[in-house]
Amino acid sequence: MTGPSAPAVLPPSLRAWLGLMAVLATLVVVVLGVLYVGHDKPGMIDLRIQSAVEGVRPPWRSVALAMDFWGEPAGAAPLVVATVTGCLLLRRPRTAVLVVAGVGITVGTATLLKHLVGRTIHGGNLSYPSGHTAFFTALALMVALLATGRLGLGRTADKLLVFASALVAGAAMGWAQVALGAHYPTDVLGGWCTALVVIPATAWLVDRAADRLGDRTADAARREHR
Repeated sequence: MTGPSAPAVLPPSLRAWLGLMAVLATLVVVVLGVLYVGHDKPGMIDLRIQSAVEGVRPPWRSVALAMDFWGEPAGAAPLVVATVTGCLLLRRPRTAVLVVAGVGITVGTATLLKHLVGRTIHGGNLSYPSGHTAFFTALALMVALLATGRLGLGRTADKLLVFASALVAGAAMGWAQVALGAHYPTDVLGGWCTALVVIPATAWLVDRAADRLGDRTADAARREHR
């Protein structure tokens, strides 16, 4: 099920487009990281957005808290388990592997970047990039890739679905993080771009590893029947 006959998690029609997006996202992550390395205050862009978003009142504060919960370990874990279970029920083992690996690498990358950049908020809490935004965007992106494989909508529709899913998920979680004062807006952008870098690369690696494993299994089977 993980060999060449299993559906690829990264459709050939989207590889070049997602690769370009990953390159651009990498540039954003690096540039923002360099600009805010060691900072403990918001930048000009942050201040403008924060003035319009931060400090929301009920009922929107409750919505922001609910969104934030799904980025916490207690909320993220069941989301990941449910997504992996859905992949297996739909007979998409490669995507199940991608979800586990993608979440782990995305969160790990965001954590590493936080320590490398050293940007802080509220008295020493590492903030760049937003791990919540990176996780939620990554999960939405992987679910969208699964949907493109199942629905077969066509190249243009697939691109729109993948991008819209990542954009909506990132915007929703990012809004919650800024509204609650947990992150600067540029932290959110950095987290969103981190997911756009990690997931396409991880999907390509999963496909490549699965194809190689399938080829080796097929070669071994042919040798046994000679």
